[in-house]
Amino acid sequence: MTEGVFLEPAVQNEITELLQAWGAGDAAALERLTPAVYQELRRIARRSMRGENPENSLQPTALVHEAWLRLADARVTGWQDRAHFFAVCARLMRRILVDAARARQSGKRGGREVRVELHESIHGAPLQDREMVRLDDALEALARFDARKAQVVELRFFGGLEVAETAVALNVSEQTVLRDWRLARAWLARELDKPPAD
Repeated sequence: MTEGVFLEPAVQNEITELLQAWGAGDAAALERLTPAVYQELRRIARRSMRGENPENSLQPTALVHEAWLRLADARVTGWQDRAHFFAVCARLMRRILVDAARARQSGKRGGREVRVELHESIHGAPLQDREMVRLDDALEALARFDARKAQVVELRFFGGLEVAETAVALNVSEQTVLRDWRLARAWLARELDKPPAD
């Protein structure tokens, strides 16, 4: 089995079938789904946390468990396939990380401008809490007028997916992902250069 969302076809089909059964109300399907997706979720969590502040006490395993609890409570009924599932998981992990950053930031005041840079990879310097919150706000603004570009950033930056994995998850070409990534980064850079609205 290869790493990432590129799983063997039989495993991909099994995951899709289990997701659809779970969405249709089969509780036993969720129990069978857990071991099939757990390692992939841990990989996404590790990649998501590469950009995190080292002072963050949340660990990848805890992030997976929190995302799994939120996912189980969400009761999504329209699972398309395993790529849709992993995209939703990446979004949940983003929300958890941003919520944690907001919680740590609450009560902390300061009018200093914060600069956020989106590097080609997520292996750059960790984001501080204020940077994470500003990036999330800018990403929400981007999603209001171009949801796919926001999804590309979410999957690549927060989910840690490579270009090919992102293309599979969004059902678009790799060239589309590269173009969206480039344009979204330029738009976000311009948005993040604006003074904070404190």
